[in-house]
Amino acid sequence: MKTYYFKGILQNTGWQENTAITVNQEGIIINITSFDPNIISNDLVKGFAIPGFQNAHSHAFQYAMAGLAEKHEGISNPDDFWGWREAMYQLALSMDPEQMETIATMLYAEMARHGYTNVAEFHYVHHDKNGKPYSNLAEMGSSLISAAKTAGIGITLIPIFYQKGGFGQAPNDRQRRFISPTIDSYLKLLDASKEACKYYEHANIAIGIHSMRGVEPIDIATIAKSGPQDIPFHIHVSEQIKEIEDSIKYLNKRPVEWLLDTIEMNDRFHLVHATHLTDKEIEGIAKSKANVVLCPSTEGNLGDGLFPLRKYQEKGGKWSIGTDSHIGLNPLEELKLLDYGQRLISHKRNTYYSSIQGDSGMFAIEMATSSGRKAMNNFTSDFFKIGEPLNAFVIDDSSPLLSTTSIKNLSSTIVYASDTSMQLETIAYGKEIVTSGKHNSYYNIKENFIKTMRQLKNR
Repeated sequence: MKTYYFKGILQNTGWQENTAITVNQEGIIINITSFDPNIISNDLVKGFAIPGFQNAHSHAFQYAMAGLAEKHEGISNPDDFWGWREAMYQLALSMDPEQMETIATMLYAEMARHGYTNVAEFHYVHHDKNGKPYSNLAEMGSSLISAAKTAGIGITLIPIFYQKGGFGQAPNDRQRRFISPTIDSYLKLLDASKEACKYYEHANIAIGIHSMRGVEPIDIATIAKSGPQDIPFHIHVSEQIKEIEDSIKYLNKRPVEWLLDTIEMNDRFHLVHATHLTDKEIEGIAKSKANVVLCPSTEGNLGDGLFPLRKYQEKGGKWSIGTDSHIGLNPLEELKLLDYGQRLISHKRNTYYSSIQGDSGMFAIEMATSSGRKAMNNFTSDFFKIGEPLNAFVIDDSSPLLSTTSIKNLSSTIVYASDTSMQLETIAYGKEIVTSGKHNSYYNIKENFIKTMRQLKNR
């Protein structure tokens, strides 16, 4: 057993000061109690603990190209999403399973440093460099699971069904590592990936469809209706205007319109980006109880547009956050970007609202936690609960700003006014994996990462 003493922990009802959490050898919380700060040595007391963040959308391999698609040289070089995609293809074609693992390990360690304790890995680089399946269909996915184990965070592996090169189009050669041509081939990949998850106690599985353009719509409907019904279902949708225009030409419907008309969605469905929606689609998603996964730093980087968050929330819509291409890795920055984008187009400041005294910071943490957990197939709503793993992000209570902040203003100060210097520690599944702002295996992970990047020579 181990007991952690916190200056305060954030619960769904608000802050609980001077609280001790005891975990067993498996990292499961067995007791939550208050303590007398006059009796407990100050050296034992950590800062303010908020629930570990859930990264609901990640493409780990893309971390290796973060910041490399910002040169726009020549008229022939498109400066939009589709130009960025070509650079992504070149990277995806170049790495082997060992390189995938070292890149993902570095990424996951950095996620942990910023307070993420779980990641939903939207994984579509399945085959070898020639596009042939490995003898172990989940070879690349196994590398990602191993990376999460080394970094100490939980992973939901989402092997992606990727079949087409666009609406009604055959895949192109640059997509050869992604492709499962039939439902049967995808289900075999899914089964192999589920088996790979047994390697790590904090790994589980979800279904993933790359996009409406990436899989024949009739096959999307079949997977949704006939595939496993007890795991999350993730899909990119309505990210780009061109995607919507192509969908209308091919289906006579917009992507989300088609999903709402064809599939009976519920809260196991996670629509990634969903940037461009009509009012009817906004209402339909919210009514279905499906979740939207928003990735503000990547969506901004790619010029996707701004999700209509205020309208969506007015209808009771639920959302989570992800880092997608990993141009940004700080969940607090993602929450601020999401909010500030809405403020800039609405000219109002109450994007987030909460049942707890209209506390914007509390609402942001609450939403990112509850919906993010659902993306991992975790429907636990309590932040810290006996019988659940201890996953916590610890903020330094001795920082000048936070040490002078009242409890009623603490959540919003953490979300809106903290920086990385205040990020003290991350506890995942009862173990301290980040201390004093650095991952405990940082130097070994960094050394392997640098070796791999020198091999790839893409930077």
